[in-house]
Amino acid sequence: MTPETNDKLSTQKSLIAMKQFSEQYARRTGTYFCAEPSVTAVVIEGLAKHKDDLGAPLCPCRHYEDKEAEVKNAFWNCPCVPMRERKECHCMLFLTTDNDFAGDQQEISLEEIEQVRSTL
Repeated sequence: MTPETNDKLSTQKSLIAMKQFSEQYARRTGTYFCAEPSVTAVVIEGLAKHKDDLGAPLCPCRHYEDKEAEVKNAFWNCPCVPMRERKECHCMLFLTTDNDFAGDQQEISLEEIEQVRSTL
């Protein structure tokens, strides 16, 4: 990877933290990752990058006029309010079993995430 590419990706520390958080939260809430692992990998990378850049894992799947203001508001910090209140995950990271896109996994390997990151 070039140095420019590295600036676009999260640090390894944040990536591992968001991977572990995602796995623990899925187990705790009885939700599952998307059947397509690349979706899970991209979302975890996005959360980790926001954690690095903004200090909080702001939902990476939404557009924000002011990301810093959104972090302070905390509504879209993962797990976001819709997820906590209704188990509705806009990013398709945490899916209930009745969702057509839900897989059967609550874990993802670091290797799977790294493979997807190498394409970003």
